[in-house]
Amino acid sequence: MPSLDRPLARTALVAVLAGGAVVLAGCSSSSEAAAPTSSSGASQVNITLTGGDSDACTLDYDSVPAGPVTFTVTNESSTAITEIELQSDNRILGEKENLAPGLSPVSFTVTLDGGSYEIYCPGAETETVAFTVTGTAASSSGGTVQSLLEDGAEGYATYANGVAADMVTAVANLQTAIDSGDLTAAQDAYAKARPFYEKIESDVDGFVLPGYDATDNAGNLDYLIDMRESTPVDDAVGWSGFHAIERDLFQNGAITDQTKTYAADLVTHTDELVDVMAGLTYAPEDLANGAADLLEEVQANKITGEEELYSHIDLVDFAGNVEGAEQAFAYLRPGLEEIDADLADQVQAQFDAVNALLDTYRDSSALGGYELWTDELKATDAAALSKAVQALQEPLSSIAEKVATA
Repeated sequence: MPSLDRPLARTALVAVLAGGAVVLAGCSSSSEAAAPTSSSGASQVNITLTGGDSDACTLDYDSVPAGPVTFTVTNESSTAITEIELQSDNRILGEKENLAPGLSPVSFTVTLDGGSYEIYCPGAETETVAFTVTGTAASSSGGTVQSLLEDGAEGYATYANGVAADMVTAVANLQTAIDSGDLTAAQDAYAKARPFYEKIESDVDGFVLPGYDATDNAGNLDYLIDMRESTPVDDAVGWSGFHAIERDLFQNGAITDQTKTYAADLVTHTDELVDVMAGLTYAPEDLANGAADLLEEVQANKITGEEELYSHIDLVDFAGNVEGAEQAFAYLRPGLEEIDADLADQVQAQFDAVNALLDTYRDSSALGGYELWTDELKATDAAALSKAVQALQEPLSSIAEKVATA
């Protein structure tokens, strides 16, 4: 979400440029005319992923003028390419992940200044393609709408930094419980610590330690804090963080010296996270894209049960993602109401519907305050939850372009 370096660990970003007549094997682009623009003035770029004899990532334009750009990504048939990123000087400026073939197109909007960029499509026969943004992005007029949106972005930064600070306390409590050897207390502390990261994980683009680039997981705080065992482990860095602790506490049912080391490392990395986040800044469209990313996390990892493989507290994480998305939207809403009040009301209504459905799973006696997401519950309820989230995703996905072009 923010424009700071992040190693390529867990997902990818999309953001781009468009146009040109360059054709590369695997990742290509072409254009003979200027990229079209929407009624709001954002350049429109399509990225298509295809499989077959070779997997390819194709842009319909590789050059656009500076300003807001909306990228729409469609995976027609590639099983090798599941994510794309827009990069500049090792910075990931936007992303889309979980791009399974046959799913509906997904889009995001970013505001780009003039310069050279790169689209990264891991898994394509040729994984990168150069693209250019020409000219200089127009400065904001400082009008009422723009001021409201900028105030919202600043307010969200304060919120996110506060969540990170609260996470420090929760993780310290987790370490204390683990060091005491009390398995039940440690399980409870784990469930209480998890939501904090889930609320702000759309900001992982900036969760990178100073001195590291976007290829080194040793400095990637998202990898160090929240990497799942199901994701390929970087052998040079190893595996630790929340989910290594989760495995010990819930699957193995034992606290070992290694568990205590995991907890100590998590405390260190959480402290580092607070320092890194203090330097992050956000554009209004970052909030909108981040809210959409959090809902994609819900669909891809929480409803499937992949996130909390051993503890099954996926609904706790689900609630954290939804809260983070709603807070991002709430900070944008005063400005959005000036732009499109009906859309603002529609999105809020869908947030209310998701929250009402989520409330039916609350259980004060359960870890984290929600029912465990067991295979049995998932079998009966996953479809309804997914449908409710999708109904929210659809109007929410249109906000980024509106605020970027305000």
